[in-house]
Amino acid sequence: MNIDINKLVRQNILNLSPYSSARDEFSGAEGIFLDANENPNGNYNRYPDPHQAELKSVLAKVKSVAPENIFLGNGSDEVIDLIYRTFANPGKDKVIICPPTYGMYEVSANINDVEIINIPLLPNFQLDKQAIFETIEQDPAVKLIFICSPNNPTGNLIEGIEVVIQKFNGIVVVDEAYIDFSPESSKAQSINQYNNLIVLQTLSKAWGLAGTRVGFAFAQSEIIALLNKIKPPYNISTLNQQQAIAKLSHPEEFESERNDILAERERLEKELLQLRIVRKIYPSSANFLLVEVDNANSIYNALVSKNVVVRNRNSVIKNCIRITIGTKQENNTLLTELKEIS
Repeated sequence: MNIDINKLVRQNILNLSPYSSARDEFSGAEGIFLDANENPNGNYNRYPDPHQAELKSVLAKVKSVAPENIFLGNGSDEVIDLIYRTFANPGKDKVIICPPTYGMYEVSANINDVEIINIPLLPNFQLDKQAIFETIEQDPAVKLIFICSPNNPTGNLIEGIEVVIQKFNGIVVVDEAYIDFSPESSKAQSINQYNNLIVLQTLSKAWGLAGTRVGFAFAQSEIIALLNKIKPPYNISTLNQQQAIAKLSHPEEFESERNDILAERERLEKELLQLRIVRKIYPSSANFLLVEVDNANSIYNALVSKNVVVRNRNSVIKNCIRITIGTKQENNTLLTELKEIS
């Protein structure tokens, strides 16, 4: 599938002359640098590489995606915001969001004055494809569709994404923040087939680097160039780039940590199902469990009083709490407190 991406881009973005930083105009590693008004003293006195070349090179090998198909953001949240600013005209264009899902799609839409069309997930937490297809056929103002898979807060993989990409003449954003915990493969390899697909991933979850705020998008180079055009010149610090490179350079540690989390997820699910207050645990392909309980508000408050903090999702999915998989000791403490509540 190949659509005319330029027809989807905001005109002011197409016309934009991007900021040219000192490191854009001279990118060599050696020299006397008197061009960027930096302090000549110190270990981190120089601006970071605005193109993140070394980090992209390492990430490309780990993810099997070419460096020119990678955009790096200050967390996935920055990438989400930049996607809105690239493709959605404020007060004119629209986005489809499928709740319950990650809340930043809605927040970023509101910040960018983009009208939201909510098409809720079906009772089995899958896409209402019929409603999506009817909406995009009837409303040409829909420019974006956000799909989170595995979904947050439900934890399940979303089916039928490819047919949505095929039928939509706008941009489909597939957020795979939790894909490393899933048995399914990433949609990243599909970017070569679909030029209207953007796949989001992050180092915040399975890679254990939430504090570094490194998210990334995979897409065809035309979209990557647009995102690079409008991003702040130095959006990822040198320190954060170094931490990301170090972590990505040791995939064996990542594999070990992920396997521990998956084993704990399985154990925790079995233990929770033995508790009287637990009604249901939804299947999860993420590093958390969505648990339906007798009274989410009271159970949440009781756990907080014991300094055990889970996420109360009662306002989104009735009587559900979301439990992140912790260490074995943390999970044991959670189970002990829940047994007392029971």
